[in-house]
Amino acid sequence: MERFLQFLDDVDDLYGMFGLIVERLRQVLLVLFSYLAVVTGAIAGIGFALVYPPIALSTSTLLIVMLLYHSVTSPPSSALQTA
Repeated sequence: MERFLQFLDDVDDLYGMFGLIVERLRQVLLVLFSYLAVVTGAIAGIGFALVYPPIALSTSTLLIVMLLYHSVTSPPSSALQTA
């Protein structure tokens, strides 16, 4: 009976090891996907600016205005941590 319990413990450890490996691979894939999304967005923005400069300028101006508005109207991050 003790050998069987030891075998089950070893199987549980093996399952946990595979879970840790899968989690690490998932994190690496998420980082690679985010890098790919950033590079794709940058390339698309450059291409858009080369093809339609006035529209690209107005789009980037609207983005900056929205970011400034959000930074002024949102509560400070220190207030979020103390709540």
